[in-house]
Amino acid sequence: MLKLLNDWYTRHFSNPQVAILALLLLFGLLIIVFAGKILAPVLAAIVIAYLLDGGVDLLSSLRIPRFVGVTTIFSLFLLVMLAIILVLAPMLVRQSTQFVLEIPSMIATGQDALMLLPEAYPNIISEQLVVDVLAGLRAEMSEVSKKVLSFSVSSVVDVIAFMVYLIVVPLLVFFFLKDKYYIIDWFAKFMPRDRALVAQVWTEVNSKIVGYVRGKFLEILIIWAVTFISFVVLDLQYAMLLSFLVGLSVLIPYIGAAIVTLPIAIVAYFQWGLTSEFWWVLAVYLVIQFIDGNLLVPLLFSGMVNLHPAAIITAVLVFGAIWGMWGVFFAIPLATLIHAVINAWPTIPVRKAERQIEQQPPTQYAESI
Repeated sequence: MLKLLNDWYTRHFSNPQVAILALLLLFGLLIIVFAGKILAPVLAAIVIAYLLDGGVDLLSSLRIPRFVGVTTIFSLFLLVMLAIILVLAPMLVRQSTQFVLEIPSMIATGQDALMLLPEAYPNIISEQLVVDVLAGLRAEMSEVSKKVLSFSVSSVVDVIAFMVYLIVVPLLVFFFLKDKYYIIDWFAKFMPRDRALVAQVWTEVNSKIVGYVRGKFLEILIIWAVTFISFVVLDLQYAMLLSFLVGLSVLIPYIGAAIVTLPIAIVAYFQWGLTSEFWWVLAVYLVIQFIDGNLLVPLLFSGMVNLHPAAIITAVLVFGAIWGMWGVFFAIPLATLIHAVINAWPTIPVRKAERQIEQQPPTQYAESI
């Protein structure tokens, strides 16, 4: 057993560059786990600057000075943030509150339809089961409604934290964009000289993640906008809230679209019943999902992320359970990082490792065991 462990260690960790890569990955993981909350504004600013840097590079390719490009992109970023804070966020909060408060009335309205199920399927669904389910739903919705109504930012701590994010994050984003190369050169001074493996992993990950993350933001915006316009044209209630959920659903491949179908169908049913308008809403939603999966995704992400669907779903479940919504969003980039590390991880063939062990002096070989 000890010999097997020793052979495995020799094959995978005998290269000094592997130790450097492993230490850097471990160091980054420890920072996120133990200092993630403290450094949250810095991490958020790094992610935002990473996304905006593509626009700065685009302006630089047009022979626009970098400082002018940084100022332009940063100004657009501030305008978008102001629009989100002053217009979008209040609208989403208002529609979310209205939707949650109307769920009990929706349940009461749909009670008659649910009570028909025992008559249609007496061997499967009993009347008592429907009554118990309705009672449970009312209790849960009552608790949710109380939480929504009691939700506020009146806490001094919450207000201070929000103000810190509102001021510090944009400042950090600006300086990260403006002094990008100075910051990279400064960090490079603390890196080991023999870092070819680290550079190889970073090059592969960056080439895939940079396109994926920016493409995912673009996909969210496009799907959100198209869905919102469609729902407004169809006169569906809570159009902004539902379209926002549809946009976010693209973060979870294969599963998100199926989950968001339920609230859309519920709202459409209680607004119109099983009429032509109800089926039009579902048909338009399915068309949007078809266009997203068969046209938009191949166009935005062609060749960027080469992961098996099972690996993607597993990554979403694992990282979502660890870090919540941020874990869901960065699940595929993190899975890409792991995939790149595994592909780049050098190994020594078994026979070569055994020869290295046999060539060691007896004392050194005994110590290694």
